[in-house]
Amino acid sequence: MTMKDRVAIAGASTTGFVAKNSGRTQASLAAEACVDVIRNCGIIREDIDGLCGSWPSTSALQSVLGIPEVTWFGNPVIPMVDHVATAAAAVHAGLCEVVLVYHAAYRAPWNSGSALRDPFRRIATPGLSDPQPGPDTMANAVGYTGWASRYMYEYGVAREDFGLVAINARSNAAQNPAAAMREPLSMDDYLNAPMIREPLCLYDMDPAVDGADAFIVTTTERAKDMALPPVLINAAVLGQVRHNEEDQTVSLRQNGQQVVVETLKGKGDFWIDDIDLYFPYDGFTPITLNWIDNAGWCKPGEAGAFLRQHWVAEENRAVINGRIPINPHGGSLAEGATQASGHLREAVHQLQGLAGDRQVTDAKRALITAGGFFFNAQGITLHRM
Repeated sequence: MTMKDRVAIAGASTTGFVAKNSGRTQASLAAEACVDVIRNCGIIREDIDGLCGSWPSTSALQSVLGIPEVTWFGNPVIPMVDHVATAAAAVHAGLCEVVLVYHAAYRAPWNSGSALRDPFRRIATPGLSDPQPGPDTMANAVGYTGWASRYMYEYGVAREDFGLVAINARSNAAQNPAAAMREPLSMDDYLNAPMIREPLCLYDMDPAVDGADAFIVTTTERAKDMALPPVLINAAVLGQVRHNEEDQTVSLRQNGQQVVVETLKGKGDFWIDDIDLYFPYDGFTPITLNWIDNAGWCKPGEAGAFLRQHWVAEENRAVINGRIPINPHGGSLAEGATQASGHLREAVHQLQGLAGDRQVTDAKRALITAGGFFFNAQGITLHRM
C-alpha cells in the first residue's frame, strides 16, 4: 500500500438529510456541502484541482461552484469508499493535489415510490420517462431478501437479529441532528412493521433521502497546513469475486466481503483489536450482520448473539467492549441512504473530535466496511495523526 498515510482527508461536511422532498436539486445540495467543506478547511475554490463524484456530474458541479480548472476528475460508482479511494490514488499518483469529493443522495424514482409519482423527479432521472418496473430478478432489494433468507436458514437465527441492527441505528441517530430518522425504535415496533419482501420489513431497508456530503482529499503534507486535523488513509480496498451476481454468488462465505477483510488486514497497520469506531454498511440489515461475522468479531452466524452480548440496555444500542459504537451517526438505516458517505463523514468527524454529543472519547482509529455482498464490497481504515 504505497500511499499508506501519505494521503489524508482534510475535512468533511454535510447538509443533513430528510426523508421527504426537500424542494431542492441534487446540484444545490452538493454545492452547499462543498462550499462548507472548502471554507472549513481554510482553502478557496482556486486551490481545488480535482473533482470526484457521481451525482451531479463533475462538469456540472465545477460550473456551479465556479472552480476555474482541474487536472483530474473521476466519476466512480457508489458506495462512497470507491470515491475516496479513487481520489486518494489520483493524489498519490500526482494527477492532482487537492480533490473535492462529494455525493448528493436524492429521493429518485428508482428508490422512492413518491418520487416515482413526481413528474419533475421522474423526467429528471436519465432513462426513466415512465414507470418501467420490469420483471422481478435477483437484483437489488430482491437479492438482499434472498441473502436474508439464506442467513436465517444457514445459521438458524430469527428476524430479531436483523431487528437489533435497526434498533441500534435509531438509538445512535437520536444524537445526530443530521439524521432523517431519529425516533426511537423498539423490537415490537420492528416485528410489527409492514413486511416489504419476506423476511425483510420496512425497517430493514435504508430510507431514500435528500442531502449531501463533501470531503477534501489531499496529500498529508498539504492537509497539515489546512484548518482541521488531518485524517490519514491507512489502507483501502474494493473487493470483488468472479461470481458477483446475486443469484450466482457461491455462498455467504465467498463474496466481496471476504476479499475486503483479508486485503485490509494484509495491507493496513491495524484491525478490529485496535480500533475505536466501527462502521459496517447497513443499507439492508443482513449486510451488517455479515460484515460483523466476516470482520472477525464473532463466528459466522453469531452476529446477533454478538450484538446482544455487547448491548447496553439503558442506551438501547450495542457498544463493543463498552467503548466501540457501531455506526454512531445512525448509519444508512437512520441517517438515510447516503451510500456510505455518511459513514465516512462520521468517521472523519469523530477522528477530528467534531462529533458533538456522540463524540467517542480519544478516538484514534476507524474501520469502515462499506457496500454489500457482491460487486460493491469496499473497505477503508482511517486514523488521526
